[in-house]
Amino acid sequence: MTWEIVIGLEVHTQLSTNSKIFSGASTAFGAEPNTQADAVSLALPGVLPVLNKGAVERAIRFGLATGAHIAQRSVFARKNYFYPDLPKGYQISQFDLPVVGQGALTIQVEPLSGNAKPYEKTVRITRAHLEEDAGKSVHGVGGSGGYAVAGGYGIASAYGRGDVTGIDLNRAGTPLLEIVSEPDMCSAAEAVAYAKALHTLVRWIGICDGNMQEGSFRCDVNVSVRKPGQPLGTRREIKNLNSFKFMQQAIDYEVQWQIDTIENGGKVQQATVLFNPDTGETRAMRSKEDAHDYRYFPDPDLLPLEISSDWIEQVRGTLPELPQAKQARYVNDLGLSAYDASILTASREMADFFEAALGDASAQAKICANWIIGEVSAQLNRDGKDMSQCPISAQQLGGMLQRIADGTISNSGAKEVFRTMWAEGGTADAIIEAKGLKQVSDAGAIEKIVDEIMAANADKVAEYRSGKDKLFGFFVGLAMKASKGQANPAQLNDILKKKLAS
Repeated sequence: MTWEIVIGLEVHTQLSTNSKIFSGASTAFGAEPNTQADAVSLALPGVLPVLNKGAVERAIRFGLATGAHIAQRSVFARKNYFYPDLPKGYQISQFDLPVVGQGALTIQVEPLSGNAKPYEKTVRITRAHLEEDAGKSVHGVGGSGGYAVAGGYGIASAYGRGDVTGIDLNRAGTPLLEIVSEPDMCSAAEAVAYAKALHTLVRWIGICDGNMQEGSFRCDVNVSVRKPGQPLGTRREIKNLNSFKFMQQAIDYEVQWQIDTIENGGKVQQATVLFNPDTGETRAMRSKEDAHDYRYFPDPDLLPLEISSDWIEQVRGTLPELPQAKQARYVNDLGLSAYDASILTASREMADFFEAALGDASAQAKICANWIIGEVSAQLNRDGKDMSQCPISAQQLGGMLQRIADGTISNSGAKEVFRTMWAEGGTADAIIEAKGLKQVSDAGAIEKIVDEIMAANADKVAEYRSGKDKLFGFFVGLAMKASKGQANPAQLNDILKKKLAS
Protein backbone atom coordinates (compact mmCIF):
# COMPACT_ATOMS: atom_id res chain seq x y z
CA MET A 1 0.00 0.00 0.00
CA THR A 2 1.29 3.46 -0.90
CA TRP A 3 1.58 6.05 1.86
CA GLU A 4 2.47 9.72 1.83
CA ILE A 5 4.68 11.13 4.58
CA VAL A 6 4.01 14.63 5.90
CA ILE A 7 6.66 16.37 8.01
CA GLY A 8 6.92 19.80 9.60
CA LEU A 9 9.66 21.12 11.90
CA GLU A 10 9.72 23.40 14.92
CA VAL A 11 13.31 24.51 15.54
CA HIS A 12 14.38 26.19 18.78
CA THR A 13 17.32 28.45 18.01
CA GLN A 14 19.17 29.87 21.00
CA LEU A 15 20.03 33.46 20.16
CA SER A 16 23.63 34.62 20.56
CA THR A 17 23.03 37.42 23.06
CA ASN A 18 25.27 37.78 26.10
CA SER A 19 22.30 38.23 28.43
CA LYS A 20 18.87 36.68 28.79
CA ILE A 21 15.79 37.82 26.93
CA PHE A 22 14.13 39.58 29.88
CA SER A 23 17.04 40.23 32.29
CA GLY A 24 20.74 40.99 32.42
CA ALA A 25 21.81 37.52 33.63
CA SER A 26 24.52 35.80 31.59
CA THR A 27 23.73 33.16 28.94
CA ALA A 28 27.23 31.63 28.94
CA PHE A 29 27.21 27.84 28.71
CA GLY A 30 28.83 25.57 31.27
CA ALA A 31 28.58 27.61 34.48
CA GLU A 32 28.00 25.90 37.80
CA PRO A 33 24.29 25.06 38.29
CA ASN A 34 22.08 28.00 39.29
CA THR A 35 24.91 30.55 39.34
CA GLN A 36 23.26 32.44 36.45
CA ALA A 37 19.72 32.28 37.80
CA ASP A 38 18.87 35.86 38.76
CA ALA A 39 15.71 37.21 40.38
CA VAL A 40 13.84 37.30 37.03
CA SER A 41 14.89 33.73 36.16
CA LEU A 42 13.73 32.58 39.60
CA ALA A 43 10.42 34.47 39.25
CA LEU A 44 10.79 36.13 42.63
CA PRO A 45 7.84 38.31 43.73
CA GLY A 46 7.84 41.85 42.36
CA VAL A 47 10.31 41.36 39.49
CA LEU A 48 9.46 42.68 36.02
CA PRO A 49 10.79 41.55 32.62
CA VAL A 50 12.68 44.00 30.36
CA LEU A 51 13.01 42.97 26.69
CA ASN A 52 16.52 42.43 25.26
CA LYS A 53 16.92 44.59 22.14
CA GLY A 54 19.63 42.29 20.76
CA ALA A 55 17.21 39.37 20.70
CA VAL A 56 14.74 41.40 18.64
CA GLU A 57 17.45 42.43 16.17
CA ARG A 58 18.40 38.80 15.67
CA ALA A 59 14.77 37.90 14.96
CA ILE A 60 14.62 40.68 12.37
CA ARG A 61 17.83 39.39 10.75
CA PHE A 62 16.32 35.94 10.39
CA GLY A 63 13.10 37.31 8.93
CA LEU A 64 14.97 39.36 6.34
CA ALA A 65 17.24 36.41 5.43
CA THR A 66 14.21 34.22 4.67
CA GLY A 67 12.18 36.86 2.85
CA ALA A 68 9.62 36.83 5.64
CA HIS A 69 7.20 39.48 6.81
CA ILE A 70 8.48 41.47 9.81
CA ALA A 71 5.58 42.43 12.03
CA GLN A 72 5.87 46.08 13.05
CA ARG A 73 3.67 45.25 16.02
CA SER A 74 3.86 41.94 17.87
CA VAL A 75 2.72 40.80 21.29
CA PHE A 76 4.21 38.66 24.05
CA ALA A 77 1.90 36.16 25.72
CA ARG A 78 1.96 33.88 28.72
CA LYS A 79 1.94 30.17 27.83
CA ASN A 80 0.73 28.39 30.96
CA TYR A 81 2.00 24.93 31.87
CA PHE A 82 3.79 23.26 34.76
CA TYR A 83 7.32 21.90 34.65
CA PRO A 84 9.62 21.62 37.68
CA ASP A 85 12.20 23.73 35.82
CA LEU A 86 9.74 26.53 34.95
CA PRO A 87 9.57 28.64 38.14
CA LYS A 88 6.86 31.05 36.99
CA GLY A 89 4.44 28.32 35.99
CA TYR A 90 4.26 29.93 32.55
CA GLN A 91 6.59 30.71 29.66
CA ILE A 92 6.73 34.12 28.03
CA SER A 93 6.32 33.47 24.31
CA GLN A 94 4.36 34.83 21.35
CA PHE A 95 1.11 33.37 20.09
CA ASP A 96 -1.20 34.98 17.53
CA LEU A 97 1.05 37.98 16.79
CA PRO A 98 4.64 36.73 16.24
CA VAL A 99 7.52 38.99 15.28
CA VAL A 100 8.30 37.11 12.02
CA GLY A 101 5.60 36.02 9.60
CA GLN A 102 5.64 33.85 6.52
CA GLY A 103 8.94 33.25 4.74
CA ALA A 104 10.70 30.46 2.84
CA LEU A 105 13.96 28.55 2.63
CA THR A 106 15.19 26.79 -0.52
CA ILE A 107 17.08 23.55 0.18
CA GLN A 108 19.22 21.09 -1.77
CA VAL A 109 18.05 17.54 -1.07
CA GLU A 110 20.41 14.57 -1.29
CA PRO A 111 18.27 11.40 -1.31
CA LEU A 112 19.34 9.04 1.47
CA SER A 113 19.13 5.90 -0.67
CA GLY A 114 18.58 4.62 -4.17
CA ASN A 115 19.72 6.18 -7.43
CA ALA A 116 17.62 9.33 -7.17
CA LYS A 117 19.38 12.53 -8.14
CA PRO A 118 19.73 15.56 -5.85
CA TYR A 119 16.97 18.12 -6.27
CA GLU A 120 15.95 21.56 -5.05
CA LYS A 121 12.88 22.30 -2.96
CA THR A 122 11.42 25.33 -1.23
CA VAL A 123 10.08 24.86 2.30
CA ARG A 124 7.65 27.48 3.56
CA ILE A 125 8.21 29.00 6.99
CA THR A 126 4.98 29.68 8.84
CA ARG A 127 6.38 31.94 11.55
CA ALA A 128 9.27 32.61 13.89
CA HIS A 129 8.55 33.90 17.36
CA LEU A 130 10.61 35.04 20.33
CA GLU A 131 10.35 33.26 23.66
CA GLU A 132 12.30 32.37 26.78
CA ASP A 133 13.83 28.96 27.43
CA ALA A 134 13.01 26.87 30.48
CA GLY A 135 15.55 25.54 32.97
CA LYS A 136 16.89 22.00 32.96
CA SER A 137 16.15 18.92 35.05
CA VAL A 138 19.32 16.96 35.77
CA HIS A 139 18.57 13.33 36.62
CA GLY A 140 20.67 11.03 38.77
CA VAL A 141 22.70 13.74 40.51
CA GLY A 142 22.24 12.55 44.09
CA GLY A 143 25.01 11.40 46.37
CA SER A 144 25.03 8.73 49.03
CA GLY A 145 22.84 10.87 51.26
CA GLY A 146 19.91 10.70 48.89
CA TYR A 147 19.70 14.50 48.36
CA ALA A 148 20.80 16.90 45.64
CA VAL A 149 21.28 20.62 46.03
CA ALA A 150 19.75 22.82 43.32
CA GLY A 151 19.49 26.56 43.80
CA GLY A 152 20.11 26.15 47.50
CA TYR A 153 17.23 23.72 48.09
CA GLY A 154 17.60 20.05 48.99
CA ILE A 155 15.56 17.83 46.66
CA ALA A 156 14.60 14.53 48.24
CA SER A 157 15.01 11.33 46.29
CA ALA A 158 11.79 9.71 45.12
CA TYR A 159 13.37 6.28 44.84
CA GLY A 160 15.90 6.07 47.60
CA ARG A 161 19.45 7.03 48.19
CA GLY A 162 21.31 8.65 45.33
CA ASP A 163 18.50 8.49 42.74
CA VAL A 164 17.38 12.11 42.53
CA THR A 165 16.73 14.95 40.12
CA GLY A 166 18.29 18.39 40.42
CA ILE A 167 16.96 21.61 38.90
CA ASP A 168 19.41 23.91 37.10
CA LEU A 169 17.90 27.29 36.22
CA ASN A 170 20.93 28.74 34.43
CA ARG A 171 19.18 28.25 31.08
CA ALA A 172 15.85 29.71 32.25
CA GLY A 173 15.24 32.97 30.38
CA THR A 174 17.76 32.30 27.59
CA PRO A 175 16.38 33.91 24.39
CA LEU A 176 14.99 31.54 21.77
CA LEU A 177 13.67 32.06 18.27
CA GLU A 178 11.26 29.22 17.53
CA ILE A 179 11.08 28.69 13.76
CA VAL A 180 7.98 26.82 12.59
CA SER A 181 7.75 25.36 9.09
CA GLU A 182 4.74 24.37 7.05
CA PRO A 183 4.29 20.57 6.66
CA ASP A 184 6.05 20.72 3.29
CA MET A 185 8.54 17.86 3.71
CA CYS A 186 7.75 14.32 2.66
CA SER A 187 10.84 12.30 3.63
CA ALA A 188 13.58 12.10 6.22
CA ALA A 189 16.01 13.32 3.53
CA GLU A 190 14.02 16.52 3.03
CA ALA A 191 13.66 17.13 6.77
CA VAL A 192 17.40 16.67 7.34
CA ALA A 193 18.23 18.91 4.36
CA TYR A 194 15.92 21.63 5.71
CA ALA A 195 17.37 21.38 9.24
CA LYS A 196 20.92 21.55 7.88
CA ALA A 197 20.09 24.55 5.68
CA LEU A 198 18.50 26.31 8.65
CA HIS A 199 21.49 25.46 10.84
CA THR A 200 23.84 26.95 8.23
CA LEU A 201 21.71 30.08 7.86
CA VAL A 202 21.38 30.98 11.56
CA ARG A 203 25.15 30.60 11.99
CA TRP A 204 25.81 32.49 8.75
CA ILE A 205 23.84 35.57 9.80
CA GLY A 206 25.32 35.46 13.31
CA ILE A 207 22.18 34.91 15.38
CA CYS A 208 23.09 31.48 16.86
CA ASP A 209 26.29 29.50 17.40
CA GLY A 210 24.51 26.33 16.23
CA ASN A 211 26.11 24.13 18.88
CA MET A 212 23.77 21.17 18.92
CA GLN A 213 25.63 19.35 21.71
CA GLU A 214 25.01 22.31 24.02
CA GLY A 215 21.36 22.60 23.00
CA SER A 216 21.71 25.82 21.00
CA PHE A 217 19.86 24.29 18.03
CA ARG A 218 17.11 21.78 18.87
CA CYS A 219 14.53 20.32 16.53
CA ASP A 220 11.01 19.03 17.16
CA VAL A 221 9.71 17.00 14.21
CA ASN A 222 5.99 16.56 13.53
CA VAL A 223 5.33 13.38 11.54
CA SER A 224 2.12 11.95 10.08
CA VAL A 225 1.20 9.58 7.25
CA ARG A 226 -1.80 9.43 4.93
CA LYS A 227 -3.00 7.70 1.80
CA PRO A 228 -2.59 9.81 -1.37
CA GLY A 229 -5.32 12.40 -1.73
CA GLN A 230 -6.60 11.96 1.82
CA PRO A 231 -6.69 14.63 4.58
CA LEU A 232 -3.69 15.01 6.86
CA GLY A 233 -3.21 12.14 9.27
CA THR A 234 -2.78 12.41 13.05
CA ARG A 235 0.66 13.75 13.85
CA ARG A 236 3.10 12.78 16.55
CA GLU A 237 5.83 15.20 17.62
CA ILE A 238 9.37 13.88 18.15
CA LYS A 239 10.93 16.21 20.73
CA ASN A 240 14.41 17.66 21.20
CA LEU A 241 16.47 16.10 18.42
CA ASN A 242 19.98 17.54 18.51
CA SER A 243 21.62 15.44 15.80
CA PHE A 244 20.90 15.23 12.07
CA LYS A 245 21.72 11.52 12.15
CA PHE A 246 19.26 10.91 14.97
CA MET A 247 16.64 13.00 13.15
CA GLN A 248 16.83 10.75 10.11
CA GLN A 249 16.68 7.59 12.25
CA ALA A 250 13.79 8.89 14.36
CA ILE A 251 11.69 9.88 11.34
CA ASP A 252 12.27 6.58 9.57
CA TYR A 253 11.25 4.62 12.66
CA GLU A 254 8.24 6.81 13.43
CA VAL A 255 6.94 6.63 9.85
CA GLN A 256 7.14 2.85 9.80
CA TRP A 257 5.54 2.61 13.25
CA GLN A 258 2.58 4.75 12.16
CA ILE A 259 2.11 2.79 8.93
CA ASP A 260 2.27 -0.56 10.76
CA THR A 261 -0.17 0.69 13.42
CA ILE A 262 -2.78 1.77 10.84
CA GLU A 263 -2.38 -1.29 8.61
CA ASN A 264 -2.83 -3.54 11.65
CA GLY A 265 -6.15 -1.89 12.46
CA GLY A 266 -4.90 0.52 15.10
CA LYS A 267 -5.24 4.27 15.35
CA VAL A 268 -2.47 6.85 15.77
CA GLN A 269 -3.07 9.08 18.80
CA GLN A 270 -1.70 12.62 18.84
CA ALA A 271 1.26 12.57 21.20
CA THR A 272 4.66 13.92 22.07
CA VAL A 273 7.33 11.23 21.70
CA LEU A 274 11.01 10.86 22.49
CA PHE A 275 13.67 9.14 20.40
CA ASN A 276 16.07 6.69 22.03
CA PRO A 277 19.29 6.58 19.96
CA ASP A 278 20.41 3.40 21.75
CA THR A 279 17.40 1.41 20.57
CA GLY A 280 16.56 3.46 17.47
CA GLU A 281 12.94 3.67 18.62
CA THR A 282 10.47 6.40 19.54
CA ARG A 283 8.22 6.12 22.59
CA ALA A 284 5.26 8.21 23.73
CA MET A 285 5.99 10.70 26.53
CA ARG A 286 2.59 12.40 26.90
CA SER A 287 -0.54 13.21 24.96
CA LYS A 288 -0.01 16.21 22.72
CA GLU A 289 -1.40 19.51 23.95
CA ASP A 290 -3.26 21.92 21.68
CA ALA A 291 -3.02 25.71 21.86
CA HIS A 292 -6.12 26.06 24.04
CA ASP A 293 -4.53 23.82 26.69
CA TYR A 294 -1.92 26.49 27.36
CA ARG A 295 -4.45 29.26 28.11
CA TYR A 296 -2.50 31.91 26.22
CA PHE A 297 -3.15 35.53 27.11
CA PRO A 298 -1.13 38.76 26.53
CA ASP A 299 1.55 39.28 29.17
CA PRO A 300 0.45 42.29 31.26
CA ASP A 301 4.05 43.12 32.20
CA LEU A 302 5.23 43.64 28.61
CA LEU A 303 4.04 46.29 26.17
CA PRO A 304 3.49 45.30 22.52
CA LEU A 305 6.77 45.18 20.58
CA GLU A 306 6.93 48.03 18.05
CA ILE A 307 9.47 47.74 15.19
CA SER A 308 9.89 50.76 12.92
CA SER A 309 10.64 50.62 9.21
CA ASP A 310 13.90 52.48 9.88
CA TRP A 311 15.00 49.79 12.34
CA ILE A 312 14.24 47.06 9.82
CA GLU A 313 16.30 48.82 7.14
CA GLN A 314 19.13 49.41 9.58
CA VAL A 315 19.28 45.67 10.33
CA ARG A 316 19.02 44.86 6.61
CA GLY A 317 22.20 46.85 6.04
CA THR A 318 24.13 44.58 8.41
CA LEU A 319 23.27 41.32 6.64
CA PRO A 320 26.13 39.53 4.87
CA GLU A 321 25.81 38.05 1.39
CA LEU A 322 23.55 35.03 1.97
CA PRO A 323 24.51 31.44 1.06
CA GLN A 324 22.24 31.13 -1.99
CA ALA A 325 23.42 34.43 -3.46
CA LYS A 326 27.03 33.43 -2.87
CA GLN A 327 26.49 30.05 -4.51
CA ALA A 328 25.02 31.71 -7.59
CA ARG A 329 27.98 34.10 -7.78
CA TYR A 330 30.49 31.25 -7.52
CA VAL A 331 28.77 29.44 -10.38
CA ASN A 332 28.16 32.44 -12.63
CA ASP A 333 31.28 34.53 -12.00
CA LEU A 334 33.91 31.95 -11.04
CA GLY A 335 32.77 29.04 -13.20
CA LEU A 336 32.48 26.57 -10.32
CA SER A 337 30.06 23.66 -10.41
CA ALA A 338 26.86 23.85 -8.37
CA TYR A 339 28.24 21.04 -6.20
CA ASP A 340 31.50 22.86 -5.44
CA ALA A 341 29.60 26.06 -4.69
CA SER A 342 27.26 24.29 -2.28
CA ILE A 343 30.16 22.67 -0.40
CA LEU A 344 32.09 25.94 -0.12
CA THR A 345 29.04 27.70 1.31
CA ALA A 346 28.21 24.96 3.82
CA SER A 347 29.60 27.33 6.44
CA ARG A 348 30.48 30.98 6.45
CA GLU A 349 33.96 30.12 7.74
CA MET A 350 34.66 27.95 4.70
CA ALA A 351 33.33 30.53 2.24
CA ASP A 352 35.42 33.27 3.86
CA PHE A 353 38.50 31.03 3.79
CA PHE A 354 37.95 30.28 0.10
CA GLU A 355 37.59 33.91 -0.88
CA ALA A 356 40.60 35.00 1.18
CA ALA A 357 42.77 32.23 -0.31
CA LEU A 358 41.60 33.04 -3.84
CA GLY A 359 42.15 36.78 -3.53
CA ASP A 360 42.08 38.45 -6.93
CA ALA A 361 43.13 35.30 -8.81
CA SER A 362 39.65 34.35 -10.03
CA ALA A 363 41.19 32.20 -12.77
CA GLN A 364 42.41 29.85 -10.02
CA ALA A 365 38.93 29.37 -8.53
CA LYS A 366 38.67 25.71 -9.49
CA ILE A 367 42.06 24.67 -8.15
CA CYS A 368 41.46 26.68 -4.98
CA ALA A 369 38.08 24.98 -4.50
CA ASN A 370 39.63 21.55 -5.12
CA TRP A 371 42.28 22.09 -2.44
CA ILE A 372 39.81 23.33 0.18
CA ILE A 373 37.17 20.67 -0.52
CA GLY A 374 39.85 18.00 -0.86
CA GLU A 375 43.13 18.25 1.08
CA VAL A 376 42.13 20.91 3.61
CA SER A 377 38.78 19.33 4.54
CA ALA A 378 40.25 15.84 4.67
CA GLN A 379 43.05 16.91 7.00
CA LEU A 380 40.61 18.80 9.23
CA ASN A 381 38.48 15.65 9.48
CA ARG A 382 41.51 13.53 10.37
CA ASP A 383 42.46 16.00 13.08
CA GLY A 384 38.90 16.33 14.39
CA LYS A 385 38.81 20.08 13.72
CA ASP A 386 36.48 22.47 11.92
CA MET A 387 37.38 25.29 9.55
CA SER A 388 37.65 27.84 12.36
CA GLN A 389 40.48 25.74 13.83
CA CYS A 390 42.46 25.33 10.60
CA PRO A 391 46.19 25.58 11.48
CA ILE A 392 47.09 27.25 8.19
CA SER A 393 45.73 30.61 7.12
CA ALA A 394 43.94 31.39 3.88
CA GLN A 395 46.91 33.57 2.96
CA GLN A 396 49.31 30.67 3.40
CA LEU A 397 47.22 28.44 1.14
CA GLY A 398 46.81 31.24 -1.38
CA GLY A 399 50.59 31.69 -1.53
CA MET A 400 51.03 28.01 -2.30
CA LEU A 401 48.36 28.11 -5.02
CA GLN A 402 50.21 30.98 -6.68
CA ARG A 403 53.35 28.84 -6.87
CA ILE A 404 51.37 26.03 -8.50
CA ALA A 405 49.90 28.48 -11.01
CA ASP A 406 53.24 30.04 -11.99
CA GLY A 407 54.92 26.64 -12.35
CA THR A 408 57.31 27.02 -9.41
CA ILE A 409 56.15 23.69 -7.92
CA SER A 410 54.45 20.60 -9.27
CA ASN A 411 51.34 19.03 -7.78
CA SER A 412 53.45 16.51 -5.87
CA GLY A 413 55.65 19.32 -4.63
CA ALA A 414 52.57 21.24 -3.55
CA LYS A 415 51.45 18.30 -1.42
CA GLU A 416 54.82 18.31 0.32
CA VAL A 417 54.54 22.05 0.92
CA PHE A 418 51.01 21.60 2.29
CA ARG A 419 52.02 18.84 4.70
CA THR A 420 54.91 20.89 6.03
CA MET A 421 52.82 24.03 6.29
CA TRP A 422 50.13 22.16 8.21
CA ALA A 423 52.56 20.57 10.68
CA GLU A 424 55.18 23.28 11.09
CA GLY A 425 53.81 26.52 9.66
CA GLY A 426 55.77 28.84 7.38
CA THR A 427 55.16 30.33 3.96
CA ALA A 428 55.11 28.38 0.73
CA ASP A 429 58.17 30.25 -0.60
CA ALA A 430 60.21 29.47 2.51
CA ILE A 431 59.27 25.78 2.45
CA ILE A 432 59.99 25.47 -1.28
CA GLU A 433 63.42 27.00 -0.78
CA ALA A 434 64.28 24.96 2.32
CA LYS A 435 63.24 21.64 0.79
CA GLY A 436 64.50 22.31 -2.73
CA LEU A 437 61.09 21.75 -4.27
CA LYS A 438 61.35 24.30 -7.06
CA GLN A 439 60.20 22.79 -10.33
CA VAL A 440 62.71 22.53 -13.20
CA SER A 441 61.27 24.47 -16.13
CA ASP A 442 64.51 25.02 -18.02
CA ALA A 443 63.98 23.41 -21.43
CA GLY A 444 67.70 22.79 -21.88
CA ALA A 445 68.02 20.96 -18.57
CA ILE A 446 64.99 18.79 -19.32
CA GLU A 447 66.29 17.98 -22.82
CA LYS A 448 69.57 16.84 -21.33
CA ILE A 449 67.77 14.46 -18.95
CA VAL A 450 65.67 13.06 -21.81
CA ASP A 451 68.72 12.55 -24.06
CA GLU A 452 70.54 10.64 -21.33
CA ILE A 453 67.54 8.38 -20.66
CA MET A 454 67.02 7.63 -24.35
CA ALA A 455 70.71 6.83 -24.79
CA ALA A 456 70.66 4.45 -21.81
CA ASN A 457 67.51 2.71 -23.07
CA ALA A 458 68.00 2.46 -26.80
CA ASP A 459 66.13 -0.88 -26.98
CA LYS A 460 63.06 0.62 -25.35
CA VAL A 461 63.22 3.59 -27.71
CA ALA A 462 63.17 1.19 -30.63
CA GLU A 463 60.19 -0.68 -29.18
CA TYR A 464 58.32 2.56 -28.65
CA ARG A 465 58.98 3.66 -32.23
CA SER A 466 57.77 0.28 -33.48
CA GLY A 467 54.36 0.96 -32.00
CA LYS A 468 54.51 0.20 -28.26
CA ASP A 469 53.02 3.55 -27.20
CA LYS A 470 52.48 2.39 -23.62
CA LEU A 471 56.22 2.69 -23.04
CA PHE A 472 55.79 6.47 -22.92
CA GLY A 473 54.93 6.24 -19.22
CA PHE A 474 58.13 4.26 -18.67
CA PHE A 475 60.21 7.15 -20.03
CA VAL A 476 58.23 9.73 -18.03
CA GLY A 477 58.88 7.80 -14.85
CA LEU A 478 62.62 7.59 -15.51
CA ALA A 479 62.80 11.29 -16.33
CA MET A 480 60.92 12.34 -13.20
CA LYS A 481 63.17 10.10 -11.11
CA ALA A 482 66.28 11.57 -12.70
CA SER A 483 64.98 15.10 -11.99
CA LYS A 484 64.09 14.11 -8.41
CA GLY A 485 60.46 14.86 -9.22
CA GLN A 486 61.18 18.47 -10.10
CA ALA A 487 60.81 18.47 -13.87
CA ASN A 488 57.85 20.46 -15.14
CA PRO A 489 55.47 17.66 -16.22
CA ALA A 490 53.96 19.53 -19.15
CA GLN A 491 57.34 20.52 -20.54
CA LEU A 492 58.76 17.05 -19.95
CA ASN A 493 55.89 15.36 -21.82
CA ASP A 494 56.20 17.77 -24.73
CA ILE A 495 59.98 17.38 -25.09
CA LEU A 496 59.83 13.60 -24.63
CA LYS A 497 57.15 13.18 -27.30
CA LYS A 498 59.12 15.23 -29.81
CA LYS A 499 62.42 13.42 -29.22
CA LEU A 500 60.86 9.93 -29.29
CA ALA A 501 59.12 10.78 -32.53
CA SER A 502 62.20 12.18 -34.28
